[in-house]
Formats: sequence, C-alpha cells, structure tokens
Amino acid sequence: MQKLGSILIIIVLLSACESKKEEKNFEKSYETVKETLAEKEKNNPKRFLMVTNRDRKNLIGQTVVMGSISNKATVCWYKDVELRLSFFSKTGAKLDEGLETIYENIGPGQTVKFKTKYFAPKGTDSVAISINKAIGDISGAE
Repeated sequence: MQKLGSILIIIVLLSACESKKEEKNFEKSYETVKETLAEKEKNNPKRFLMVTNRDRKNLIGQTVVMGSISNKATVCWYKDVELRLSFFSKTGAKLDEGLETIYENIGPGQTVKFKTKYFAPKGTDSVAISINKAIGDISGAE
C-alpha cells in the first residue's frame, strides 16, 4: 500500500513539473510572437498607417488639404510621417507631386488630423495622399 501511495505522489509531482514547463514555454512563445508583431509593425509603417483626406480651394487660390492619419498597429507608435501628395487633372493625368511631413507621435489606435496648403498646378482637380514613410517606435513614445 505504501508503494502505491509513493507511486501516486511521484506521478503527481511529475505532472506538476510538466505543467510548469508548458506554462514557461507558453510565456516564451507569447513574448516571441509579441516581439515579432512589434518588429513587423515597426518595419512596415505603410501597412499600419491609413490616411484620409479632402481638399478645397481657398480665396487666394491655394489648395487646402485636410486629413487624418490613423495608426492601426497594436503595439507600435509612429512619428514623423512623410506623406506623398499627388495632384491630378480631371482626366486623371498626374500633374505634380509633393512631400509633406507630419511631426506628431501617433500611438496604437490613435488618429491625428493635419492641414496643409499648396499652390497646386493649374488644372488640378483632385489630390491623392499616400504614406511615403514613417519612423516606427515600439518603446511607447509620447
């Protein structure tokens, strides 16, 4: 009977050790996935930053571009977002391009508004904006 009790105690202890090993492996795995996600977000800002815009003419003939940049990343902050502005005619011909940098920190899930003015080329009907580049930061800037 004592041998049976000893065997049961050994089995319980071994299974407890196995569960602790699994828990440690899970924690390591979770941290690895989290780091991998952070690195992906940091190295691919164009995939995680979304820009929307609208434009209008002001009284002195400038094209006023207003918009917002949204950060869809889960852990990465972005800053110094460089936007590419493309000016198009009514027929869709690209007339000109320009770069504009938004010097803001944009945290995960945050949206930042911007406004800029240009003397657009003659015949400009619309302005398209895309993310050119940004600096990713996984340390949580603010």
